[in-house]
Order: sequence, then C-alpha cells, then structure tokens
Amino acid sequence: IVDRFRSLPMSNVAVLNGHVVSDLFRNTISTVVMLLAGLVLGFRSSASLTDWLLIAFILLLFTLAFSWLMAIMGVLAKSVEGVQWLSFIIILPVTFASSAFVPTANMNVYLKAFAENQPITQVIEAVRALMLGLPVGNYVFAAIAWSLGLLLVSIPIATYLFKRKTTQ
Repeated sequence: IVDRFRSLPMSNVAVLNGHVVSDLFRNTISTVVMLLAGLVLGFRSSASLTDWLLIAFILLLFTLAFSWLMAIMGVLAKSVEGVQWLSFIIILPVTFASSAFVPTANMNVYLKAFAENQPITQVIEAVRALMLGLPVGNYVFAAIAWSLGLLLVSIPIATYLFKRKTTQ
C-alpha cells in the first residue's frame, strides 16, 4: 500500500503522520476509558479544571512523542512481529524501572538513579501530583521537556528513515 501512496501526489511523510495521529487518537480513547473506569470504581481526584487541562496536555504530548518513537521502530522492523518485539524491549524495562509500580525510594541506588531520570517516571509523577493535589515540584516541567526532546529527536529520524526506505 505504501507503493500506491508513493504514486499519489502527496508527501511521503503523510503516511507516517497519519499513523501517528491515529495512534494518538486510539491512545486518547484508551486513556478516557481508563479514567472513566477509575471513576466508576471510586477514584476521586482533587484536580481543578486547570490541573485537568495540564494533565491532558502532558498525556497528549507524551503519547505523541512516544508514537513518533514507535514510528521509528515501525520503519526499522521488517514485520509486525518485529515491531512488537522492538517495542516490547523498550517499553517493558522503562515502565518497570519507573515509579509506576514502586516508589523510587525503595529501589537500589543504580535503579533509583535511572528510574528518577527517565521520561515515564516524570510523566507519572506529574499526573499523579496533579490528580491528587500534591506538590508537583519540577515533574511537570520535566515531563514536558522529555516529551519535547523525544519529539525533536524522533520526528526527523523517523522521517529520514521512512524516506530512505520508500526510495529504495
């Protein structure tokens, strides 16, 4: 289908953009469903409207950045299974070596240093603090900075790799 798209008068990068936008949309729906399930099960947030808007911005920005990072994996892999495997070896260690499941204070010194300075922890702690009315510290800034940094790196790399692959 990519060969068909290349024969049309459109940008080669439109295929990547469409994939990333559909990922963003799909992940937004998943997030809304999880939030609604949490509310049904009894979770109550003390976040203000401004906090909720900031939470939505952080999650959308991080999802966009991560989608572009995964687009690189999609271009590099030769099959769907390859994309799943590559994403698994990135997502699993970074998620489990974050504050998602265990407070970083309970980790050994090396794991703690990694966990406290990686993007997933920053996003989790920012959203957690905003939802629960806790002090946000620099988590919001760090989450946004990590997301923008990932975007600045992954968009040009994904675009370059995709253009190179489609011209071969």
